[in-house]
Amino acid sequence: MTDALHMHIVCPHCGAVNRVPDARLNQGPNCGSCRQKLFTGQPLELTMANFDKQATRNDIPLVVDFWAPWCGPCRMMTPVFAQACAQLEPKARLAKLNTEAEQELAARFGIRSIPTIVVFNKGKEVLRQPGAMDLASLLQMVRASL
Repeated sequence: MTDALHMHIVCPHCGAVNRVPDARLNQGPNCGSCRQKLFTGQPLELTMANFDKQATRNDIPLVVDFWAPWCGPCRMMTPVFAQACAQLEPKARLAKLNTEAEQELAARFGIRSIPTIVVFNKGKEVLRQPGAMDLASLLQMVRASL
């Protein structure tokens, strides 16, 4: 957190870092640059271009689903992850990283099996859970890391 009253939130659309009053976080704040919603209720797609900024500049945890389109358990997790996103925002930013398209990032974090959920706080990995999960397990895991 920047201070007791404000948080830095990276816009999922333009990448601008916004300073949002803590009291307004639950009120659907918009980006100061592009004017779009800072929280969409849907997972953000991560790439090499936006990963580091999302992981290091947000004052909220980043929960990443490392997945691949050919993976059956990954496809089963897709609606579960979207439901979790709708329930956990704005306390956390949920995002998906396609390990086929972003092999360098998958290698950087030593992803050996998919799906793997990794929670980052200020750019540091704080929790990792390989394998598909149901909604209750995913919510419990993320809330435990908040």
